[in-house]
Amino acid sequence: MSISPFTAGTYVSDRNAANLVSIKNRLDGLSTQLATQQTADSYGGLGSARTTSLSAHATLSALDGYDAAIAGATTRVNLATTSVTQVATLGDGVRASLAAAGTFGTGPSVDTATKIARSNLDAALDALNQQAAGRYLFGGRETDRPPVAASAAILDGDPVLGRDGLRDVIAERKAADGALSPGRGGLAVGSAGPGSVTLSEAATVAGDGGKAAADRANFGFFIGSVTSSRPAAIQATRTAAVAPTVTPSFSSQPKDGDLVRVSVNQPDGSQVLVDYTARTTPTPGTNEFAIGTSSGEAAANLSVSLSGKAVAAAQSGTPPGVDLAFSGGAPASVALSVSGTTRPVDGDTVTVALGMRDGTTTTITLTAKSTTSTGGSGQFRIDADPAVTAQNMQAALANALETSAATTLAASSSTIAAQDFFAGSKQTAFAPRRVDTANGGFVSEPATAAAKTVIWYTGDDTSADPRTTAAVQVDASRRVGIGAQANEAPIRAVLAGIAALAAERFTDTSAGTPDNARYQALAERSRTVLASDRAAGSIESIASDLSLAARNMQDAKAENGATRAVLQDTLDGLDTVDVNEVTAKLLALQTQLQASYQVTSTLSKLTLVNYMS
Repeated sequence: MSISPFTAGTYVSDRNAANLVSIKNRLDGLSTQLATQQTADSYGGLGSARTTSLSAHATLSALDGYDAAIAGATTRVNLATTSVTQVATLGDGVRASLAAAGTFGTGPSVDTATKIARSNLDAALDALNQQAAGRYLFGGRETDRPPVAASAAILDGDPVLGRDGLRDVIAERKAADGALSPGRGGLAVGSAGPGSVTLSEAATVAGDGGKAAADRANFGFFIGSVTSSRPAAIQATRTAAVAPTVTPSFSSQPKDGDLVRVSVNQPDGSQVLVDYTARTTPTPGTNEFAIGTSSGEAAANLSVSLSGKAVAAAQSGTPPGVDLAFSGGAPASVALSVSGTTRPVDGDTVTVALGMRDGTTTTITLTAKSTTSTGGSGQFRIDADPAVTAQNMQAALANALETSAATTLAASSSTIAAQDFFAGSKQTAFAPRRVDTANGGFVSEPATAAAKTVIWYTGDDTSADPRTTAAVQVDASRRVGIGAQANEAPIRAVLAGIAALAAERFTDTSAGTPDNARYQALAERSRTVLASDRAAGSIESIASDLSLAARNMQDAKAENGATRAVLQDTLDGLDTVDVNEVTAKLLALQTQLQASYQVTSTLSKLTLVNYMS
């Protein structure tokens, strides 16, 4: 700090000069404020208000970022919602075409329905490969490539990589089910002696390693009820099946988080896939089992978790390499006995109910006819000799089984194979299920299946909640999930319902032909699968989730707008100036400065002579 020189004679003039400079500086400051409409040209010029201003500007900058993110995400969500809705609409279109074909749809109507199915499958897959700003919407966290394969690869396979498509998987399943002509759905028709007819599921063969038991648990018809309209003439007896003992084992000890997918037969014969997780400390009441200290102990713990369930198959990665051993058990069977004393009469019937692994049933009705009647499907001629009558009934049963296997069971095979195909994952542990022709049931080592099967969905499939695979920050404390995956269960159901029909080929669909009967059975199943998009957890729920996300983003944007308005009002009182107020101050200073200049000018001309005169 320096002290300015001081002279008593110059004090007044120095003081006047300082006042003029001060007024001039204030005038320049007000002029700058008027030109820029800003209080100061730096935060330091705001004084104690600088902290409030800095905080408000930071929040406004963040709000701009949130709004920009919301704008981009809204476009993405709207496109995803449109795609999901389109998939649902395409499924409805196939279902409508099947209904339009009618119960007795033949020829052109069947051809039209299958062509619509193929066309709609193409459109659905295209919708699931939708992208926005170069990012694919239905691949979860993997957004840099199409998540869904082309329909040609899905249906016919990839010959370059040597991988089978859906048609190959369907054919394999039909063969395992005994649905290919002249198959009988895995059931054996025979005789226990004169006057008797037997029907039985696959019998266990000594030394087969449980193959027959595994096949019974997964493939073909299983015998339900049997009734005779007149037991005195034809006695019908059913022997119930005895479930085998199923023992899991691991080739190596599981690690925490390893998954085992188990196929469980339901009371209606259908199968559900249940995932069990290996845990160091499992949570009670969940599908978790303890790892234990060895692979044997882990397998025993899994066995406890499966207690009481009709286990049919299991698969996992390696490690842990799950395997199932089937032992014991016995097939269901039916014994029909023609009475030697009470002769059957025209119209007597025997009805056998047969179940399939999609949860549906079919019935075979054998009708006795007099020797003068013309034989028809399911009809057998009555003979005076009970043994001949039984032979005729046995032949009618065999023919009816072959017809049902080639039509109803074949349709069931196609439906199940399509569902298994689309349930497959690029995770080796969850590859599409393939038939184990050597050991029965399905291949327990999925790596084998993955190597020879097209994986239709190649996006991210590691998240339990697809919505969390993509999220947008809409404010300081809230994120909205906007992710989606093409392999979500409702979408898979629609694709499976469409693809099962698109993959099939029908030669002669005129009324009364086997192809027409197979089409009718498949159409009914496809309608049922496609109708599931109206149930809880349906494809509409995905669209609803996305629409809710869009609504949440718009609500957040509105809240951000309200916050921005409040902050802007605060800044208007700190960073910006009132133009009218500054103008008034400027005019007042200009007047004051002008007056000061005039006084100074007058004083500068004042001398002692002038003062005395």
